[in-house]
Amino acid sequence: MSSTRTLIRGGLVITAADEVHADVLIEDGRIVALAAHGSAVADAWTADRTIDAANKYVIPGGVDAHTHMELPFGGTFASDSFETGTRAAAWGGTTTIVDFAVQSVGHALREGLDAWYAKADGKCAIDYGFHMILSDVNESSLKEMDLLVEEGITSFKLFMAYPGVFYSDDGQILRAMQRSATNGGLIMMHAENGIAIDVLVEQALAEGRTDPRYHGEVRKALLEAEATHRAIQLARVAGAPLYVVHVSAEEAVAELVAARDKGLNVFGETCPQYLFLSTDNLAEPDFEGAKYVCSTPLRPKEHQAALWRGLRTNDLQVVSTDHCPFCFVGQKELGRGDFSKIPNGLPGVENRMDLLHQAVVDGHLTRRRWIEVACATPARMFGLYPKKGTIAPGADADVVIYDPHAEQTLSAETHHMNVDYSAYEGRRITGQVETVLSRGEVVIDQRKFTGRAGHGQYTPRGTCQYLN
Repeated sequence: MSSTRTLIRGGLVITAADEVHADVLIEDGRIVALAAHGSAVADAWTADRTIDAANKYVIPGGVDAHTHMELPFGGTFASDSFETGTRAAAWGGTTTIVDFAVQSVGHALREGLDAWYAKADGKCAIDYGFHMILSDVNESSLKEMDLLVEEGITSFKLFMAYPGVFYSDDGQILRAMQRSATNGGLIMMHAENGIAIDVLVEQALAEGRTDPRYHGEVRKALLEAEATHRAIQLARVAGAPLYVVHVSAEEAVAELVAARDKGLNVFGETCPQYLFLSTDNLAEPDFEGAKYVCSTPLRPKEHQAALWRGLRTNDLQVVSTDHCPFCFVGQKELGRGDFSKIPNGLPGVENRMDLLHQAVVDGHLTRRRWIEVACATPARMFGLYPKKGTIAPGADADVVIYDPHAEQTLSAETHHMNVDYSAYEGRRITGQVETVLSRGEVVIDQRKFTGRAGHGQYTPRGTCQYLN
């Protein structure tokens, strides 16, 4: 392929570390140089293509470290394929996803991983990597963990929830953590006490409490906090770092704060749904609340302040989406009359960068912190930095031209996710993705999709670069 040079001129380049009016020179899919806009160096640059970014932000492509494309769940499948889901991600300014390959009980990790490689291969519009879900911790799967780390699958998710499906007991969790302490893998934890939750689910249904809002009531904040505490102590015993996914409750944040105040390598992720939605949505009438069923569940609004504070103080480091969409018609409806049968998950891969920019507009986050929690830290946490997550010489040219002044209304009518509703229907926000480059190739050009399935490459990852 002949060498192509792209020049992005006149924008405000924002990274986690810096804001600078600079021109960005891209060659052969990589960023090769930055220079002050209007400087002799920048003015001397020539390119095959010049993108005018005046009055716009030039930011790294988003890294969404928690998605579930085509995930089998509760007798159905997440409605976004790798093709539709990564295209929607690109529309939303995300240029890398890390999805979850699933080990089935009784099967090898390799078998699950190969199935996910096959689902994604040749389908993705943007780059992608995989975490591995451990559903069956035993001597054989523990040995396989070492091999996967060498192959670039450097993070492993365990569940304290979903008995009979993904659940691991404390002994299995400890063994996996001990293994990760020696092989450099990062344990990701779904921290909810699933054994206790199942008792509360059974009792609620027996008493006729079947509506979607009871999903939030039985999955109590205290049971998220208890599991978070237990996971932290097990990680301390194992001498392993820990990453707690989709933190939603103030009490769980407090557990992370206490651990981090001791200097422990304990990290937390939250998601836009917990920052912007609440149990008010779960309580919407006529079964509409089913649209908002996810786990951990949405919490009462008063939990949001603790999440925003955690993001500001770096007690929560990452905002991912946990994108796991199910259509309202025909999928969420499986739980009419029994909230426990509602497929768990929300669509969001397209909305994350915009919602977090709205948080900048609203004064919750600074611009640099927006880029830090959405791009740089997820890349560092999961061994992709500085190839991903920043704008610097040598980095992949995953770049977004972002219009901070454009106004838009989020809606299922206009989104590109393969799902029949928006969790943020009718929400007016300021800021919009205008142009997106993935490894130097323009995949969104002035709000038109110009990418293609198969452009996205599988990206092996190093080990966590975020340890104390």
